[in-house]
Amino acid sequence: MAGRMKVAVVAGEASGDILGAGLIKALRQSSPDLEVCGIGGELMQAEGCRSLYPMERLSVMGLVEVLGRLRELLKIRKQLTQQLIDWQPDVFIGIDAPDFTLNLEGKLRAAGIPTVHYVSPSVWAWRSKRVFKILNTTDLMLTLLPFEARFYEQHDMPVRFVGHPLANMIDLHPDQADARKQLGISGDEPLVAVMPGSRGGELKYLAEPFLDTVRWLSERNPQLTFMLPAANQARFDTLKDLLEMEYQDLPVRLHLKESRLVMQASDAILMASGTVTLEAMLLKKPMVVAYKMASLTYKILSRLVKTPYISLPNLLAGEKLVPEILQDEVRPEVLGPLVESALQDSQHQGPVTQRFHQLHLELRQNADQRAAEAVMQLVAEKQGQG
Repeated sequence: MAGRMKVAVVAGEASGDILGAGLIKALRQSSPDLEVCGIGGELMQAEGCRSLYPMERLSVMGLVEVLGRLRELLKIRKQLTQQLIDWQPDVFIGIDAPDFTLNLEGKLRAAGIPTVHYVSPSVWAWRSKRVFKILNTTDLMLTLLPFEARFYEQHDMPVRFVGHPLANMIDLHPDQADARKQLGISGDEPLVAVMPGSRGGELKYLAEPFLDTVRWLSERNPQLTFMLPAANQARFDTLKDLLEMEYQDLPVRLHLKESRLVMQASDAILMASGTVTLEAMLLKKPMVVAYKMASLTYKILSRLVKTPYISLPNLLAGEKLVPEILQDEVRPEVLGPLVESALQDSQHQGPVTQRFHQLHLELRQNADQRAAEAVMQLVAEKQGQG
């Protein structure tokens, strides 16, 4: 490849910063004098990315919050587009954040810059017509999950399944005893991890039914212990207040962060749907997955969403490996017996655990390296055409 390779990368939140840092590191193995510019967090900057704007300005959740910041986000995107066109990188990589990055990819592609999108939007689940926008903005899609790649192949979109970084980070045979030791858990009493979500909205709908389920379980089996990892200090404070006001009688240990360690130490998990269900699967843990939201939101989404499952283990397997409980069914008399069954499953590693292991191997592809190879291949092809 002639000259010094220039790569533009934009990530919008912490998960994208992790992926971006791994990708930059892998690209640098092929191109040691790599120049990287765009928007990234501390991890990407540590790998040599020059961030033109603070990544935190892009980390906006929720419709109302986005509307409140829309003018600023549009201004950043317009300025960044021009800055990158002037810089003329060999390739642009947008990591997740599709509402921000896909439009940027379209403008850069029109200016002759090859574009890659890393982490597929959930087009296979809802708003599937977005695939036509992606076809017009993006030269190559990199997916973390195999069923996503199959969706793009059906639409003749250039795609590469690269695997999921978590599958490489998590050991194929996690050590439960070591995790319990690290958390200071003595004895061999059964431990249930209780995880009502990392966002405020999730806690609003799931914290109380989950804690009611803890009460239901502990009344039936006083030997059980429960651990509740909070994603950050704000969630910790919210849960602490709730426990002190309404659930001070429960044998629940509130823990700040370290959710993966808590899951690894546990015998079963009661959890909100989300990426965390993938972690639980990779840790080979029996789980009960639940989700609840505002009734009107649920009515709208249930008409739009086209998948039979909500949890990643079930979506990956294409079958119901773990129970999924939604909306009005999220109550102790439904969740409690399912957690009891999960605890029994943890004692004898059955077919579900074996299936989790197979899925772990399928996702364990060394994603950083595979993504870097796909990017380098695209650049070489485009330069060959030029």
